[in-house]
Amino acid sequence: MKEKTFASEFAHPETEFEVKDTNDYNEFKNKDLLDKLRNNIIQHLIDNDALNNKQVDDFIKTGIDEIIKNYGLTNNERNYIYNLIDNEINGYGPLTELLKDKDITEIMVNSPNEIYIELDGKVIKDESVSFINNDHIIRVVQRLIQPIGKTIDTAHPMVDARLDDGSRLNAILPPLSLNGPVVTIRKFKSELVGIEDFLRTGTLTPYMARFLESCVHAKLNILVVGGTGAGKTTLLNVLSSFCDVHDRIITIEDAAELKLKQPHVISLETRSNNYEGEGAVTIRDLVINSLRMRPDRIIVGEVRGKEAFDMLQAMNTGHEGSMTTMHANSPEDALNRLETMVLMNGVEIPVTAIREYIEGAIQIVVQVKRLSDGRRRISSINEITGIENGEIKQKEIFGFNQTGVLENGDVDGEFVLNNYRPKVYDRIKAKGLDDLSDIFEK
Repeated sequence: MKEKTFASEFAHPETEFEVKDTNDYNEFKNKDLLDKLRNNIIQHLIDNDALNNKQVDDFIKTGIDEIIKNYGLTNNERNYIYNLIDNEINGYGPLTELLKDKDITEIMVNSPNEIYIELDGKVIKDESVSFINNDHIIRVVQRLIQPIGKTIDTAHPMVDARLDDGSRLNAILPPLSLNGPVVTIRKFKSELVGIEDFLRTGTLTPYMARFLESCVHAKLNILVVGGTGAGKTTLLNVLSSFCDVHDRIITIEDAAELKLKQPHVISLETRSNNYEGEGAVTIRDLVINSLRMRPDRIIVGEVRGKEAFDMLQAMNTGHEGSMTTMHANSPEDALNRLETMVLMNGVEIPVTAIREYIEGAIQIVVQVKRLSDGRRRISSINEITGIENGEIKQKEIFGFNQTGVLENGDVDGEFVLNNYRPKVYDRIKAKGLDDLSDIFEK
């Protein structure tokens, strides 16, 4: 028997309802009036000491009603004013909801009504939020960085800060920025990614995971390379989780993102210049200092300059199992960049000597990529095999071959295990780790 419906029983025609998304920036047409009301309301609340009162919500509602009662606003405009003021006082303005959303990994503010977010690895424009004007953007940034003792204004038009929750904020103002205030926030993930998450999302295969875990246990020196946003730090954090619980680990970063669970971890963080242009502490300063702290392993968030030479020295002088990341498009480019960084020290060292130094310091190079569909993949795991004709040679152990793009935009490809028995396998077995025989002794 055919199921009866309300429409068939009562001869009621079925009607399709069109649901329209509303853009809050367009909800309040008069932006000058909106800015005026916002300033008047907040000043009214300050004058009445509402911000320090436990019943602040009541004061907000009362204060808003007093200011807007003669303006004949619609219900939507009134609701927008309420939400705007509540976020301004109790949160961080239009960024409040974006900062709360755990699925959003990056927030990029290009102009008052041009805000982009990174969601599931893809950058999209968010039409649901907006600022009133450029001054509004600056006020929100000032509120974000005030608790950590930093400021931004025309005298100090750039700021790079780590927020209380671990997120990284960068803001730049005119005249350095021709577009007006530009803000970029890389959000901190409270739920750390583990190797199981990598396996579930297809970032790597179980064979690759087991090999990398054995490399860390065998205290091989590992270099992680990739482009911006490829997931280098996330991968470094996963690799660091394999370190022995008895190791004394020292982490060195510009902004502390690594969250190791081992009990014996010392975290060091760089410091930028103060307003007098003094007091800066660089990655290189911290790497040199860490050598005097009796480390078993040194983990550097990223090498990008003169500290590369000191990092290689540490790897070559008994600090086995050290790891770091670097911006590079390929493992070959990474080693070329390392050479350049060492030469930046101004020390006259022959290129052949530098290459021998690199070859002796690093055993494994791991490249991670963010593909066109937004997903991250470990695209290659290479072993440095030696120097041939003056050039550092690498051999790929695992790789990812992209074969095309599906109709839905997803990247199509496959992971491959090359027919190659790596030299480091003998070193891994010498450490008593004999769980890779099914991979390399077939």
